Amino acid sequence: MIHIIANNYVKADKVEEYLTLAMSLVEDTRNKDAGCIRYELVQDLKNPQILTMLEEWESQEALNNHMNSEHFKEVMAATADFSEKAAEIHVCKKIK
Repeated sequence: MIHIIANNYVKADKVEEYLTLAMSLVEDTRNKDAGCIRYELVQDLKNPQILTMLEEWESQEALNNHMNSEHFKEVMAATADFSEKAAEIHVCKKIK
């Protein structure tokens, strides 16, 4: 199983637009992507500009298929200039 923690640092004036696009990605991913166990967006309580995707995938192949999907590529392109700084992406595995 693959776990992803993707911290996104969104410009203050882009937060609402980012939320709309990201939530559509959450819905599409949950409905369309095989191997998706968990896919959710959370917002930091102290800094609402920090929006984090929490993901769990059955395999690397399922994650790769998600990243190659049209719904993922479209949202990534639409939000490309929304970042205040580069996202921090952590790819993790569960420790037994």
